[in-house]
Amino acid sequence: MPTLPQIEPEHATGQAAVLLAETKKNMGAIPNMAKTMASSPALLKGFLGLSGALAGGVLPAAVRERLALATAEYNQCTYCLSAHTMLGKKVAKLDADEIERARHADSADEHVAALLTLSDTIARGRGTMDETALKTAREAGVTNAEIGEVIGNLALNILTNYFNIVADTDIEFPVVRPHQH
Repeated sequence: MPTLPQIEPEHATGQAAVLLAETKKNMGAIPNMAKTMASSPALLKGFLGLSGALAGGVLPAAVRERLALATAEYNQCTYCLSAHTMLGKKVAKLDADEIERARHADSADEHVAALLTLSDTIARGRGTMDETALKTAREAGVTNAEIGEVIGNLALNILTNYFNIVADTDIEFPVVRPHQH
């Protein structure tokens, strides 16, 4: 049972209405998460801004989807895991094996695996890690821009994970449950 209400676009007013219209224009639809975030237009605006900025960065969509899957799995967020499994398949064209690997912060692609390992190390250490993690990532060819964007994507994904867990957002995608730890 959701703990925060969804604002349907036809009932939205002011900044919430503008942001929901922008979401529909950019995404083609308005996910339940955005309708729920619309209760706080500042939050929805922040999410859209960071998401849009990172989409224009050096990390391609397929990498960003893998990062989202790894973080959603780690944080046990069923909404985000469901959304990014669907987006990983349909938008990023990831196969089932690569989606499953991403949930474990791994990839068949060595460079992508290094990015996922770095993100996972940062998440598990709550931002603290030893110098070998960065050294290992750099040895795998990870650039400074990629390191920055891994952190940005991690922040974005933690935001959406925590928001959807607290809001208990209704899932409109085929449900994918986190693995039991």
